[in-house]
Amino acid sequence: MKIAIIGGGNMGEVMLASVLDLGLAKPGAITISDIAKARLKHLEKKYGVDATTSNLKAAAKGEVVVLAIKPQNLPEVMAELSGSFKPSQLVLSIIAGAKIKTLSRGLRHDSIVRAMPNTPARIGEGMSVWTATAEVSKKQRAWASSILRAMGREVYVDDEGYIDMATAISGSGPAYFFLMVEALVDAAVGIGLPRDMALGLVLQTMLGSGHLVQRSGKAPAELRRMVTSPAGTTAQALEQLKKGNFAGLIRRAVKAAYKRARELGR
Repeated sequence: MKIAIIGGGNMGEVMLASVLDLGLAKPGAITISDIAKARLKHLEKKYGVDATTSNLKAAAKGEVVVLAIKPQNLPEVMAELSGSFKPSQLVLSIIAGAKIKTLSRGLRHDSIVRAMPNTPARIGEGMSVWTATAEVSKKQRAWASSILRAMGREVYVDDEGYIDMATAISGSGPAYFFLMVEALVDAAVGIGLPRDMALGLVLQTMLGSGHLVQRSGKAPAELRRMVTSPAGTTAQALEQLKKGNFAGLIRRAVKAAYKRARELGR
């Protein structure tokens, strides 16, 4: 598989490293483009891939062309690449909010996969939700699936509308957990724990709780009830979260992220 990655930013490099780690493509079969020459030099030296400042030259070399640019740069990049793709090439977009209709019209190309990965892909623990146009062949779907799976788990959906929803949950979701970790660590320090100890306690508690939900076969609500003794410490803590409308805040946060994802696609 020959891969071109348009955009050498964080997610572009994550995808590059993941593909190489799993041996989906050799360094010589990967071309990456970016406007930052220093960034390209770093990627070329670190991974041994071909690098260029020309998106057009990079795209011409890929059987799969990954769009890993920022949403605000999309109009400029589409204008540059419009009409340059062969019918046999697959465009795989990980641009937040960019709808397939917009990509197809702007690029004048129909074989498109739209995906939403997230930052834990950096360590192979990502979550990607993706969809594809009818023009994407079975072979191309397999390519897309393997690339996304190299970064963690992947889920295919038939309805593109789910992508914006996934953006608000798994795409933006890591930041919600990071904020929770920050708040718990600060609270732990506030009652007297050393910060390094607090961080260790919080991280293992978060990881263990997530694995418990995955492996126990029990619903999160049931697990919560199991750990909450009447009039105990957990009950007191949960009462404060309930008073602060914790669940309502989460719902509003997700709705705000979903709204923004849809706005980015207009």
